[in-house]
Amino acid sequence: MFLYTLIEILSLLINVIVIAVIIQFVLSLLLAFNVVNRHNGFVDAVWTAINAILEPILRPIRKIMPATGAIDFSPMVLIILLQIVMIVLKNVAIAAV
Repeated sequence: MFLYTLIEILSLLINVIVIAVIIQFVLSLLLAFNVVNRHNGFVDAVWTAINAILEPILRPIRKIMPATGAIDFSPMVLIILLQIVMIVLKNVAIAAV
């Protein structure tokens, strides 16, 4: 039972990271198309916080991936890896029962 609880907590944390990646993606598009700008204190605070959270996670992925020019595929790779981890964790929970 403890294992299942631990897996549920890890699943929640993975979901939070995936949501942060999606927020970073949307905010980067809004910044690129000048819908919002970083002179707004709230936007700058959100952008800085999201990047501070995700940069340590994305940096190792960026080092491994080949250069693709202006397109950064590391967030997509991170989401795929996190989904694989969630599948493995849920199968471990099912096997433990």
